[in-house]
Amino acid sequence: MTARSSLTIVLAAGEGTRMRSHLPKVLHPVAHQSLLAHVLAAAPRGTGTSLAVVIGPDHQAVADEAKRIRPDALTFVQQDRLGTAHAVLAARDAIAGGVDDLLIAFGDTPLISAETFARLRAPLANGAAIAALGFRAADPTGYGRFIVEGDRLVAIREQADASAEERRIELCNAGVMAIDGRRALAILEKIGNANSKGEYYLTDAVGIVSEQGWDAVVIETSEDEVRGINTKAQLAEAESVMQARLRKAAMEAGVTLIAPDTVYLAADTVFGKDVTIEPFVVIGPGVSIGDGTVVHSFSHIVETKLGNKVSIGPYARLRPGTSLGDGARIGNFVETKAATLEAGVKVNHLSYIGDATIGANSNIGAGTITCNYDGFKKHKTIIGQGAFVGTNSSLVAPVTIGNGAYIGSGSVITRDVPDDAMALERSPQTIRDGGAARYREMKTGGKKPEK
Repeated sequence: MTARSSLTIVLAAGEGTRMRSHLPKVLHPVAHQSLLAHVLAAAPRGTGTSLAVVIGPDHQAVADEAKRIRPDALTFVQQDRLGTAHAVLAARDAIAGGVDDLLIAFGDTPLISAETFARLRAPLANGAAIAALGFRAADPTGYGRFIVEGDRLVAIREQADASAEERRIELCNAGVMAIDGRRALAILEKIGNANSKGEYYLTDAVGIVSEQGWDAVVIETSEDEVRGINTKAQLAEAESVMQARLRKAAMEAGVTLIAPDTVYLAADTVFGKDVTIEPFVVIGPGVSIGDGTVVHSFSHIVETKLGNKVSIGPYARLRPGTSLGDGARIGNFVETKAATLEAGVKVNHLSYIGDATIGANSNIGAGTITCNYDGFKKHKTIIGQGAFVGTNSSLVAPVTIGNGAYIGSGSVITRDVPDDAMALERSPQTIRDGGAARYREMKTGGKKPEK
């Protein structure tokens, strides 16, 4: 086996027409990451590896996404859509360098794994000119079929060109291919456009290799792994497969999912040990969850850091920028945003905490809100350690509540409260004897009120 270190990846990120969306196909999300991001996460990287992303005209957003994930990515534009080989040759300058391996992938196969890419390259080290990725389809209709003689792949026959016998073949073309880098450009340039659509098909490369007497081989994987996304229905199918993977991985890592099929995770969710997730929880991107934390049912969490032994929900919404210290408690119908709650803070129910910092072991009573927006700008609320904010209080930012301060229930706090001070803002209660009866008489003239 010859050591092979240099690699060029050509990733075709062409646009599909059946998504019925203004968003480029490869930017549609699965598990809160774009299709393109999933493929690039699995693709090889490191010393000696270069990445060329082929996009359609006017798809700068796709190039930007590729650069966000892989700053080393080079972008090439395929002006005319003349087939898969034509798309690959749009990156001719990246291929012409003569690296050891050329790996051709597609931006709409988000379930492909790094292990499969590695398996696909392995035969090249043993002298194969091409290794093509295949799968056994439950329904092969529409897929190209692998024509295999012994251990050699001799052709890939498109559905339209296949004989009745060839259409019965279950081993289908996934489209992903590895080519010996030193022979790649010569192989690709031999592909003609003698097909019914006048297009250049990458699949013809196998026939060219066979004519040269070189070896082409098949690497087989599961149908799930090579699902291509062209419709919203296929997008939903891929989401289902990805969620199953993420749930399985979480449980294998020790997370307790009480009703796994009801929990939705992001691809980048980070779990500590002994985490419990109750049914009907949605976890968006950028979430890390510490040891021993419990997320109760019907909670929604995005871009949030949860410490150890935190309790969330049920029915809590944690929005971007939330950070909870060890032992913090967020109860039912509580919403947070851009809020840091230090260790032991309790916000147990019916509160909104936004653009705020709350010191350790403070207690926030039911119905408390931080009034952070004045119609023009967001303002900060700072609450010290060990403070107590009574039920149904409004904290009008910018405002600071000192350490150990006490806010009486029903207060509207507009000025800073010093450490250990008590603040109470409440109109005096008045009682008018017989007032209710007089009010009813005035409104109804002695008649029974309308129902």
